[in-house]
Order: sequence, then structure tokens, then C-alpha cells
Amino acid sequence: MRKIKVIISGGGTGGHIFPAVSIANAIKSASPDSDILFVGALGRMEMQRVPEAGYKIIGLPVRGLIRPLWSLKNISVCIDFLKSRQQVKKIIRDFHPDVAVGVGGYASAPTLNAAYSFGVPCLIQEQNSYAGVTNKSLAKKARKICVAYEDMERFFPKDRILLTGNPVRQSLVDISITHNEAAQSLNLNPEKPIILIIGGSLGAGTVNKSVLAHLDEIRNSGIEILWQTGKSYYKDIMRQMAQLPTVPNLHITEFVSEMDKAYVAADLVISRAGAGSISELCLLSKPCILVPSPNVAEDHQTKNAMALSTKGAAILIKDSEALQQLIPTAIQTVNDSSLLKSLSSNISKLALRDSAQIIADEVFKLANEKNK
Repeated sequence: MRKIKVIISGGGTGGHIFPAVSIANAIKSASPDSDILFVGALGRMEMQRVPEAGYKIIGLPVRGLIRPLWSLKNISVCIDFLKSRQQVKKIIRDFHPDVAVGVGGYASAPTLNAAYSFGVPCLIQEQNSYAGVTNKSLAKKARKICVAYEDMERFFPKDRILLTGNPVRQSLVDISITHNEAAQSLNLNPEKPIILIIGGSLGAGTVNKSVLAHLDEIRNSGIEILWQTGKSYYKDIMRQMAQLPTVPNLHITEFVSEMDKAYVAADLVISRAGAGSISELCLLSKPCILVPSPNVAEDHQTKNAMALSTKGAAILIKDSEALQQLIPTAIQTVNDSSLLKSLSSNISKLALRDSAQIIADEVFKLANEKNK
């Protein structure tokens, strides 16, 4: 592949950042001399995670609107958007990108709007089964729209849609380690059923409360649980646990740094229903219980989870019902080998592989069309 210059914009959450970095890696793998510049939002997660991945990023002062929309605070939000639009125009004039890629998040809108105005071909990548506001607003300006779910014609022009799936962290699929080795490396007993509980890097309050409400059942269950509380909750949970009888089979951590090993070790995963997590679970054929967060735009996590649960590929438990149902359901499920096998088989059928490479190929096609 020839050398090209690409702007990749978006972020805010790991669900946006991991796909963006994966696409960048795929472009660099095909064409090591290509130049890639990220554009993100100041103060958001991408400003740390993208440089850690080895890429340059420029931050814009862009922010989301504050509710209620008539709030006077939105005056400053609009001013910052206008500043961002001017700043990104200068970025595009200086960088001269062949293609602009948007993955959703605050920075995508001003970046792709500016790129479009300069005649730069645009590609957007939509991770969720219910399209985000930013990507919907950019759809008419995108030459190609890469999606992870079927039936996205209700949001985007059908002739521009390409079903690619969501790029995931390559380390998760490249690992070669046995279940027993993975469990032992995490100080888990490989002879017992293992549940992995994850709620994102910051944690999930309802999921954490559900665990604390059923400690006696966990202690007597004969299973092993690796529980990622998230940074926001870890200290408070450890204070509570210090005052309670010990639960030796409950292994608590703020953050699972070796997620590849954790996935291999787990017989069942409890997770929120973010698009990135679901893509990982599909690719790894992991039986899972999904607890969609109610605190996201357009309730898209519930729609993500239903796309699996209606096909027998996951168990869906509403956030409002998790406190009573989550842990009892998880204990029952992890001890039901036939159910685990069915969930694993069904979720593997939904996996879309080589997503980052497919999207990178589309980026190169757009660049070639521009330079004909």
C-alpha cells in the first residue's frame, strides 16, 4: 500500500478509542510510512490513551451540550464549538489529509465537517446498533459508513453502509494460553467455575451493588469470581469488605490489566453492553450476562444487548432488576454446562472478524479515489 495521510477523530470512551487505535494500527501495518493524526476533545480519555498507543493527538475545546438545552451554560459550549471548528480547519490545511475517519464522540463533528468542506473524503465507523447523534448528523457527508450491526438503513443511506463489525484490541485474540494457565496466573482456582465481572474502567455502580448484596451466596457457591470494581468504586468497596466476613473466592481488583488472560479464564462474563465489550465477547465466544447501562444516549446499550439476547447469544438483565437477579442468575448459569455451551455457540455466530483491516482497506480505497 502507498503512503497516505489520515485524520482519525473521536473518543470520550474506550468504546470509541479502541476501535480508532485498531484502525490506525491496521493502516500502519499495511503502509508503515503512512501519517496518522488523531483529533480528540481536551480533557477526555483519548488525550491519554492515544499517545500511549504511539500516535500524535491534537485536542479541541469541544464539549457536549448541557441539559436543559436552554441553560445559559450552553453559550460557552457553542463558543467552544466555534473555536474547535476554526482550529480544526487550520489542522486540515496544515496536515493535508487524504481521508478523515470519525468514530463518534465530541471531536468527530467539527473535524469531519471541516474535512468535508475541504473536499476530503470521509468515513465514519458506528459501533452501536442504535446510531449516535454525531454519526447520524455526519451521514450525508460520509462516503462510507462502517457498521457493526445489521438493519442500520434506518439511520444511514443504504448504498454507503458496509457491515464490518467493531475493531477490538488485537491482544485479546492473539493470546495463546490455556484456561488453566490463565486462571492460575490470576490466582484463580481453575478447577472451579469462574465468573468475570467487568463494568468498564470506571466501574458500574449497579453491578457493584449487586455483588455486595449477595456476598453470602457467593461465599457458599463453590465458584470463583474475579471482580473489576472500577476506579471510581474500588476504595469504598474495599472499606466495606474490610468490615465484613471474608469471601475467599471473591477476588477484587480496581482494574484488570491482563484482560486477555481474564477472558480465557472466565466461564461466564458479566458486563455492561457497550459496543466494544460486545464485539470482544462475540469474537471470543464468551457466554455472558449483559446489564445495559441506563445512563447512555438513546438507551443504546439496551438495544445492543437485545441484538444478542433475542438470538439466544446472551442473557439480558435490566439495570433496575440487577440487584435482585444478577448474582443468583450468574451462579445458576455458570453451573449449567449446556446453557454455557449454547450461549457460546450462539454468540460466536455473531462475530465479525478482521474488522480493522476491512475498514483500513476502505480508507485506502477512498484515498486512491481522491488522488486519481
